[in-house]
Amino acid sequence: MRKWASETFFASLAYVVVSILTFEVLMPLQNVFFPEYPSRASLLFLPHGVRVLTAWLLGWRAIFALLPGVFLVFAYLGGSDVFLPSRLMAIAIAVTTAPTIFYLLKWIGWDLFPRSDRQPCWSCIMGVGVITSILMSGLTNLAFGSATAEYVAFLIGDISGLFFLMLGVYFAFRFADRRA
Repeated sequence: MRKWASETFFASLAYVVVSILTFEVLMPLQNVFFPEYPSRASLLFLPHGVRVLTAWLLGWRAIFALLPGVFLVFAYLGGSDVFLPSRLMAIAIAVTTAPTIFYLLKWIGWDLFPRSDRQPCWSCIMGVGVITSILMSGLTNLAFGSATAEYVAFLIGDISGLFFLMLGVYFAFRFADRRA
């Protein structure tokens, strides 16, 4: 129970922190450098990286670990609209898609979950992130009724956000290995 509580706290905290960083720092910078960019989507969406990496590390527990953080971010951005059916559907999509993809791949014989007897396949995790992004972008835009330009912007932001977070995790693992 204690491990589950700490997983939930840290996963949700990471999601909230990178969301605030994305919406309060990165997006205003994006608007300064690309003022003509018509989309309201971030071109560097770090929360997607948290969702994918949490699903990779925690498996199905990622759904419950991320749910409080995802709900808080949706409430922060949308206020009481967080309870609209489209928002609730988007929350469900956000927390279930990445774990579902990892388990589908495991089911067909490609287990990417971390194990102590092998190194992580970073390019494989990135591939799962791309698949997840395609599904999430399509499903979320369907739930919100967004335009095609939004779909492309979500894809770019998700993939770049995952890439930069994976780069950080990769170097953190290398640093930890050198210290051990």
